[in-house]
Amino acid sequence: MTWPELDWGDVEQATAVWLRSRHAGVRVANELPADLEKKLPLVRVQVTPGGGEDGTTGVTLLDVETFAATRTAMWDLARKVHTSMLALAGQYVGALVIDSVSTDSRPAPVDYGNPALRRAVATYRLTSRAQAPA
Repeated sequence: MTWPELDWGDVEQATAVWLRSRHAGVRVANELPADLEKKLPLVRVQVTPGGGEDGTTGVTLLDVETFAATRTAMWDLARKVHTSMLALAGQYVGALVIDSVSTDSRPAPVDYGNPALRRAVATYRLTSRAQAPA
């Protein structure tokens, strides 16, 4: 069977756009700055291995990391971002339709090796539809 040429879009970038729109004052990035401790609070969105597609629906796994200066601030940000990630289901953002969002791993603290930073990491499973080329 031959699959048509479809554009799967950039789920990582679309998710970053969504989180930026919902969290004023929080830097949302796909790469960490060298001076991270000076850029807090910060959320990093990054595609992680896994997922796939069936010809019309793609599955993307995303790690979402929240960085803050204190544990309390980290948990506050992680909870807010978790709520935003689940609200992404059914949205059209970044030229993509995000059909569903589920949590593979809820936000949990993960040591970053820098006493000036606290980090929580969560993993989400997003499904989105392929776009026919223009």
